[in-house]
Amino acid sequence: MPARDRYDAVIVGGGHNGLVAAAYLARAGQSVLVLERLGTTGGAAVSTRPFAGVDARLSRYSYLVSLLPDKIVRELGLDFAVRKRTVSSYTPAVRDGRPTGLLVAGDGTRESFAALTGGEREYAAWQRFYAMTQRLATRVFPTLTEPLPSRDALRERVDDADAWRMLFEEPLGVAVEENFTDDLVRGVVLTDALIGTFADAHDTSLLQNRCFLYHVIGGGTGDWDVPVGGMGALTDALAGAARAAGAEIRVRHEATRIETDGTEAEVTVRTPDGERAVGARRVLVNASPQALATLLGDTPPPPAEGAQLKVNMLLTRLPRLRDRSVDPRQAFAGTFHIAEGYGQLAAAHRDAAAGRLPAAPPSEIYCHSLTDATILGPDLAARGYQTLTLFGLHAPARLFAADNDAARAALLKATLAELDAHLEEPVTDCLALDANGEPCIEAKTPLDLERDLRLPGGHIFHRDLSFPYAVEGTGRWGVETAHANVLLCGAGAVRGGGVSGVPGHNAAMAALGR
Repeated sequence: MPARDRYDAVIVGGGHNGLVAAAYLARAGQSVLVLERLGTTGGAAVSTRPFAGVDARLSRYSYLVSLLPDKIVRELGLDFAVRKRTVSSYTPAVRDGRPTGLLVAGDGTRESFAALTGGEREYAAWQRFYAMTQRLATRVFPTLTEPLPSRDALRERVDDADAWRMLFEEPLGVAVEENFTDDLVRGVVLTDALIGTFADAHDTSLLQNRCFLYHVIGGGTGDWDVPVGGMGALTDALAGAARAAGAEIRVRHEATRIETDGTEAEVTVRTPDGERAVGARRVLVNASPQALATLLGDTPPPPAEGAQLKVNMLLTRLPRLRDRSVDPRQAFAGTFHIAEGYGQLAAAHRDAAAGRLPAAPPSEIYCHSLTDATILGPDLAARGYQTLTLFGLHAPARLFAADNDAARAALLKATLAELDAHLEEPVTDCLALDANGEPCIEAKTPLDLERDLRLPGGHIFHRDLSFPYAVEGTGRWGVETAHANVLLCGAGAVRGGGVSGVPGHNAAMAALGR
């Protein structure tokens, strides 16, 4: 039970953003109560042992870190670290009947481009394009923890007319086609625009541009790093920081209603012992905009729709590749792209938009344990076991509405078949077995995420991403609502999405009047 009846701040939801907000507010001397519906904090940023009797702690939902500012880690004194991956990506291909691929990995990148494309043009274009995105990242990323700039102010800060045009004004497909000619290279570039986002390269809404932007600005570099100990290591550190600063955290305490007059608020809480009411000067909601509206008794915004398949696997060994020029430990150390050529991505989008499971489902894989083996028990690590995380694209929730189980099984089978096309052995032959003799593999559709985590429509960003500048109604920090003392600190805030802590930081700054 909560220790008092009134707090300076009640935070609804103990995911990573709620914990960031709690830590900042408690460190500022405020009384803080965090209410978490589930039995543990962390939300989607958790580590779990999904396979019975197997000592492997996987980042079950979110899995890599790019958007978390060092500023938050430093200011909250978090005992948390990330490691760089030695390989950025590997994309298998077949050229002239011969298995080959594109390896983006430091000094070997130029040679790999030349071998794949037969010349220097694509590599030079790649260098120019990503030099542009990195310059943009150094200018845009620091603004995420500042009050929202206007569109004109952000454009002035970017100070690159071509970059602004390509990423903020024209569909990303225009830039991809202007800069690159090889279908495989085009596809590798485009994938960052489609993670958890259902859009075509030429979608006039620029939804794909917004997704791409957040995938290339993280840390001012665009690097996607491996959290040491898994994603749960971050949220455990955040919970520890919040508690150390004096915040109270209550699990299995579900907020069911918020009433406010703009100055004082009352939160109705369902606890294991029954319902009670808690007063607060401010309420910060680390949940979706739909959940916020329901809590307030307001009309919810239009429903969101997630668009991904998430698969976790534990292998006894990495599978052998048909492309003998690359060691599997290299290929799987970065992002392993599957069926993600430019034409393949367009075809998969057309299939899904027509209500069909993609004939060749695109996806990408990474192996956490190659960079950080601490998520494996000592025995598994000694025996060479490895984890694989697969993230499938263009899998909108609508495809699973009629029969989630059947559609999940069919999409998983088709997705693994696309991977197997580039392997010398089926990946299922490499799967470890759990204590019950079952293969160590699990798949989550958008509907599964909606059920497990209450993500609306299974949307991993809670709703479509927004550009990181102010528009009418966004407020000073992008976390404000129609109620003066209620703030949105979840992924659905402006500059939300991904494991960043940015909405939590910004909501705390707004609450403190900074």
